[in-house]
Amino acid sequence: MTGAGPVQAASAAVARKLGSRKPRVAIVLGSGLGFLADEVKDALRIRYADIPGFPEPGVAGHKGELVAGTLESVPVLVQAGRFHLYEGHDAATAALPVRVFATLGIKTLIVTNAAGGVRPTFRSGTLMLIADHVNMMFRNPLIGAVLEGEERFPDMSDPYDPELRQLAREAAREAHVALEEGVYLALLGPSYETPAEIRALARLGADAVGMSTVPEVIAARALGIRCLGFSIVTNPASGLSAQPLSHQEVLEASAAAGAGLATVIRGVLRRLS
Repeated sequence: MTGAGPVQAASAAVARKLGSRKPRVAIVLGSGLGFLADEVKDALRIRYADIPGFPEPGVAGHKGELVAGTLESVPVLVQAGRFHLYEGHDAATAALPVRVFATLGIKTLIVTNAAGGVRPTFRSGTLMLIADHVNMMFRNPLIGAVLEGEERFPDMSDPYDPELRQLAREAAREAHVALEEGVYLALLGPSYETPAEIRALARLGADAVGMSTVPEVIAARALGIRCLGFSIVTNPASGLSAQPLSHQEVLEASAAAGAGLATVIRGVLRRLS
């Protein structure tokens, strides 16, 4: 499990690479969204191999690097490639980058993911602003000793910052990008859900389902970091479409819808600059 020592070692390595750069916003890219890292200006790339405790991503569509630079004149640190629990990592490892971000002084976190659509009206390519989440991974990165700067019992009544969500709505309207809003439910994975499971998740209040994001947001809230989250609905979930599910479909749909999400994220950053 990741404790204070690994966080300090990873943070020190990243800080050395950053030098005088002071990122204000961290952005975590989900499956198929790595192209946004290529749009960062004055980019400095830090390989995970050069950061203690950062494993190499084992999933297609996830690079293994942090990219520092600017987007819309805002100093950012982009995480291109996340660590999933279904790869065998514990929740603390999944949250390690967020703890590094906090150590670097970052106060705002934007998380993105690819998800299956549980709400019947969600089709491939739908963008969903995350209003809330349900943690059915049954894992929590805060288990264990309380790390410096973290709350033991963080308030999760507003895990996704209302003011940031309002900025996202404004950015979407300005750019004429359709943006839904709903509840993201996280499962451990890696198998896709059965039709019966999707029916059960719908009854639990889920609008979209995925296998990431929640550990990062829990850790961020314990550290006082404001969070903004987006899902790209890459496919209707099992039982809502006759189409078999595949990761290749996820990557293709993310790439197709990614431009709209990038536009919204850029609009949010302009409002933060």
